[in-house]
Amino acid sequence: MASPGKKSFLLRIDPAIWAEIERLAAQELRSSNAQVEYLLRQALAQRGRALPPADPGPGDDGQATE
Repeated sequence: MASPGKKSFLLRIDPAIWAEIERLAAQELRSSNAQVEYLLRQALAQRGRALPPADPGPGDDGQATE
């Protein structure tokens, strides 16, 4: 189930890329979904398109759940 205020979408991704995202997420104590969002925010910032910090949802302590 999508978090309130978040847009959900289908993403087709190379399995090798997804495996690396899962490894990074585990190392950084994030869910895979949070890791993808983190990497997208990082890429946007590198291109000068920085967004406000992510708003954690209620009960979101930043710990991985997947």
